[in-house]
Amino acid sequence: MSDDRKKAPVFSVGIIFGKFQTLSSMAKDKLKLRKTLFSSYFSTTLSISLVLFLFGLLGLLLINTKRLTDYVMENVGVTLILKENTREVDILKLQKNLETTPYIKSTRFVDKQTAADELKKELGEDFVDFLGYNPLLSSMDVKVHAEYANPDSLKLLEATFLKFPEVQEVYYQRNLVKQLNSNVQRLSFILLVLSVLMFTIFIALINNTIRISIYSKRYLINSMQLVGATRSFIRFPFIVKSVLHGIYGAIIACFILLMIFVSYQSELKDFIDFQDSASLALLIGGIFAFGIIMTALSTYFAVNKFLRMKFDQLYY
Repeated sequence: MSDDRKKAPVFSVGIIFGKFQTLSSMAKDKLKLRKTLFSSYFSTTLSISLVLFLFGLLGLLLINTKRLTDYVMENVGVTLILKENTREVDILKLQKNLETTPYIKSTRFVDKQTAADELKKELGEDFVDFLGYNPLLSSMDVKVHAEYANPDSLKLLEATFLKFPEVQEVYYQRNLVKQLNSNVQRLSFILLVLSVLMFTIFIALINNTIRISIYSKRYLINSMQLVGATRSFIRFPFIVKSVLHGIYGAIIACFILLMIFVSYQSELKDFIDFQDSASLALLIGGIFAFGIIMTALSTYFAVNKFLRMKFDQLYY
């Protein structure tokens, strides 16, 4: 009797220690499960955010395509060579008349001395000392708006410029203008094809990311079916969770784009109109809409696929 009493405390300690080990093991498994779920949730959100960031860059490029092409075309310069004895007052009058026309973007008067200094820098030697005089004439550098920077329009503008009594000759690189117009048209077609291709890739990436996420829960879907849950009841939480992935991914993508805008605003101001709030709002709205719609649709079809599967098919 006394021996049993002595062993009882040892037995009780063993039971307590065993329960403690069980609780500790359960806590570790629960912590491990939380880490796994967080890792899966984080990787899915990160993958979607990177895809949406690339989608945002593509959308930004498409929105500013015209601005990009205009920037290239408006850098085509037309030089008006002025007559030798043109008075300064006539030059100012000519410049004012040109700037008031609808086809001129900007003008710049270059006198003989400035023209000589610029040519010296290009040649790397002083040709004025070699010749003994400055052979250059004063000129007016003119830049036209993009819609007039094509061979036909420039030919008509050349005839218009020559009608001014102060203008002796009109010069511009005709072959360069033809080549630029041809390249812009070719670039527009390439950009269209690239946009369709990239859009298809973005859809495939988001779809695969969602399918992998749903694949890990295929047994849960089957278990819910076995207990009598309807298809719509099973789909709903998965769709809600995926939409949240899309929203969080869109927020991250927009944040990265904003950081790029802030960091490189001075370098990108000629290509991107940061004052065009409507276009920027359209871009942000497009990122959110694409993220939400694609994650919802991908989840819908992925869950439906596993809902149609039998239990033995889930292993393949």
